Amino acid sequence: MTTGQIRSFAPEDTSRVMEIWLSASEKAHDFIPMEYWRSTAPLVEKEILPRARTKVFVREGRVEGFLSLIEGDHIGALFVAPESQGQGIGRALLEDCKRGKELLTLAVYRENQGAVGFYQSQGFSVLEEHTDKATGQRESLMCWRP
Repeated sequence: MTTGQIRSFAPEDTSRVMEIWLSASEKAHDFIPMEYWRSTAPLVEKEILPRARTKVFVREGRVEGFLSLIEGDHIGALFVAPESQGQGIGRALLEDCKRGKELLTLAVYRENQGAVGFYQSQGFSVLEEHTDKATGQRESLMCWRP
C-alpha cells in the first residue's frame, strides 16, 4: 500500500483533479476519441465536480488520485494520475469510500478491461449492460454490497 493521505476535495484541488481526469481518461479510454474527453472537461469541472462529494489522495503535498460520489452511493469518478497507477491509490480511495456504505454503484466501459477487472477484484459485480448514448460504447453498471 502506498503511503499518503485521503482528505476531502478543496477548491484549490480543481486544476490538478481535472488534469488527472483528462490524462487518465485518455489513457484508459483510447477507444473513444480524445476530443470527446477534451470537450467534456468543462462540464465535469463546472457542473459535475461541484455537485459531487469528492475525496483526494495526497502524497507529499500533491494530489495523485480522486474519487467522486454522486447521489450518495454512485461512484461517478475514480481516477489516478497515470504516473501513479498500480501503487494502491485507487484501492485506498475505494476502501475509504466503502466505509459505512450498504451499497455502491458505478458505470464502466466494457472495453476498459483493466477497470472492469479492478472493480471485480474489489467485490463489484455486473448488474446490467447498456450503450452509453454520448459515446456509443457498451457500458456495465456494477454494484458492491458489504
